[in-house]
Amino acid sequence: MRSLFAGLAALAIAAFGAAEAKADKLQDILSKGVVRIGVPLDAPPFGSQDANRKAIGFDIEMAEMVAKGLGVKLEMQQITGANRIPFLMTDKVDIVISVMGLTPERAKQIQFTAPYANTFLAVYGAKSSTVSSPETIGSARVAAAKGTTQELAISAAAPKASLMRTEDDATAAAAYITGQADLLATNSIVAQALAKQNPNKEFERKFVIRRSPAHMGVQMDQHNLVRWLDGFIFFNSMNGELDRLHRKYLDMPMDPLPTL
Repeated sequence: MRSLFAGLAALAIAAFGAAEAKADKLQDILSKGVVRIGVPLDAPPFGSQDANRKAIGFDIEMAEMVAKGLGVKLEMQQITGANRIPFLMTDKVDIVISVMGLTPERAKQIQFTAPYANTFLAVYGAKSSTVSSPETIGSARVAAAKGTTQELAISAAAPKASLMRTEDDATAAAAYITGQADLLATNSIVAQALAKQNPNKEFERKFVIRRSPAHMGVQMDQHNLVRWLDGFIFFNSMNGELDRLHRKYLDMPMDPLPTL
């Protein structure tokens, strides 16, 4: 009998542990009064720093809006393309807002919200470059931040390409601007911002990798949180706030967004 009760107690402890492991992140955020959001500071106009080292950009303002909508304090953490999913999976952040594209492989690891911004990924270079597709990259050196959708897409489409995998988007941009790389694979809006900041450098679009709307990300089992964020995105698309951010940071109105 004692062994039976011991076995039942062990099962109860295991069940309690499993329940705790799948704690409701939304309720946890509301109870603690703090939301931890990972944002980029290397991908203007989505995230960068001004002259006073204050975080600014589309994703920064989105994070501030999410915290305000939840009625909690915002704790921002800087992330890169390579570590944004590991930061979620190891519970260093509750939400990632980092101009992140959805891929089937990533969707095995985390949950994605509905998209909040329309962008596409492309390869950029000088007007004199004859590159027009992944097949024509040849010996040209392509800079791309490792772990990003563009880096993975170029690797798959042109496995023999000379790919310069950098730690973050800022380093990839610097490699192209300084001539260490011949081409830059990046987000269309990032390229637009870089062209404005570097008028003496050519950023001609050589080819489009694919359309890549930006999504927020949460841990795989956090259904309540992802549903709240979907509602937040829908509400702010209806009241004009997302259109305001598109016009402010992307210099364009918000086009209709695809749905999940």
